[in-house]
Amino acid sequence: MNRLEELFQRKKEQILNVYCTAGYPQPDSTITVMKALQEHGADLIELGMPYSDPLADGPVIQESGAKAIANGMSIEKLFQQLKDFRKEIYVPVILMGYMNPVLQFGFEKFCQYCADAPIDGLILPDLPEYEYETEYGAIMQRYGLDFIFLVTPETSAARIRKLDSLSRGFLYAVSSSSITGSDKDFSPVETYLQRLQQMQLKNPVLVGFGIKDKTTFNMACKHANGAIIGSAYIKALEHTTDINESTKTFLHQILK
Repeated sequence: MNRLEELFQRKKEQILNVYCTAGYPQPDSTITVMKALQEHGADLIELGMPYSDPLADGPVIQESGAKAIANGMSIEKLFQQLKDFRKEIYVPVILMGYMNPVLQFGFEKFCQYCADAPIDGLILPDLPEYEYETEYGAIMQRYGLDFIFLVTPETSAARIRKLDSLSRGFLYAVSSSSITGSDKDFSPVETYLQRLQQMQLKNPVLVGFGIKDKTTFNMACKHANGAIIGSAYIKALEHTTDINESTKTFLHQILK
């Protein structure tokens, strides 16, 4: 049983997945941030690999990625930072990024490095389902990596079921067809999450985009297994001089 399976077997609700950008706020902050998230209540860490053209990311995460790239962050450097991270980090960790830099690095080499770290799963929003099925999925499975697909309120029931059948770990329910970090009225989202809940999907469902505080976290968790917070946490780190203290303050106001 891998770490994601173990988490979802042990905990069925109120699962908190926090997104952080590798190499942010400082080039060597990656492990410090992850340790702080683990210590103060994150069940799962989604570690973003900075990319210059991130299609699903809003301005806050884009800016953190641009700063990390300016700091010299790369996939190669990230794996150097993750070399012995399992001596300290025991929660599941998934990498989130885009296909272009992964392909430039070498897809199988990337999966090998993930397995060696070890990383638990991947989110690559611009990897199409057909390419996953015909080429890349088998490579990920060979290296024991779960792959998480995204669905939106506009995704048809048939396609949701298809993506659920292909996903391993969990299904990422994008709360609306927007970029990360945008404010939104949550009432239409609730209808969509109820629909997903009634479908009795194979995978646990985590909700992302627009989750920023205790209220939105609890609303997302009402009809899903948990939620993903990204932009709001990145903002909390923006001007911090103490990553551990800022993380503690941020997570406690969500989980208290």
